[in-house]
Amino acid sequence: MIRSTLAVLLGLVVALATMLLLEYIGMSLFPLPPDIDLDNEADLARLVASATIDKKLWVLAGWTIAAFAGGWTAAKTSRRHRPGAALCVGALIVAGVVLNTALLPHPAWMTVAGVLLPVPAAWLAWRATRGSGT
Repeated sequence: MIRSTLAVLLGLVVALATMLLLEYIGMSLFPLPPDIDLDNEADLARLVASATIDKKLWVLAGWTIAAFAGGWTAAKTSRRHRPGAALCVGALIVAGVVLNTALLPHPAWMTVAGVLLPVPAAWLAWRATRGSGT
């Protein structure tokens, strides 16, 4: 059980690192307007509201890819509870999406997709580890 818990924590770290990497790449693809202060909640809300569909899809892909990467890591690291470890990471990503969308106004379609995609992505990640022989 300890190994499975550590596997989930490691998976979460990998998921967060994946999101940060994709966010960094996204900053290059979708530069911030010069008048945005990231420490100001009103500016953040304005930024999300004015984001292009491409940027919104990039964020949604980031949540989903992070759930896959973290789920894969958790499943590979865990011995006895591989699917559960992967699904826990997916569920934690969903919790983060819910928190993010509660704090910043996202379009409804993005919130729904952000809640629905991470758990199946983590499940697919677990399925991907099954054929690797470990």
